[in-house]
Amino acid sequence: MAKQLELKGRQFWILSEPEGAGWKASVVEVKGTEQEPIGIDATGETRGAADDAAERKLRRLLQAY
Repeated sequence: MAKQLELKGRQFWILSEPEGAGWKASVVEVKGTEQEPIGIDATGETRGAADDAAERKLRRLLQAY
């Protein structure tokens, strides 16, 4: 599953997958037809928790610029 976000004119996907007893979410930036991992990973007990944590990290990163 993927969650799509547009922040500061850039497109991002949060990709989630089961990991152990919980979930792991990773963030990639979409540039045309290419996807570039940006090094943000987060885990949570549920998919929603992992996605929310990854989104918070992404928003904090973008505020730093």
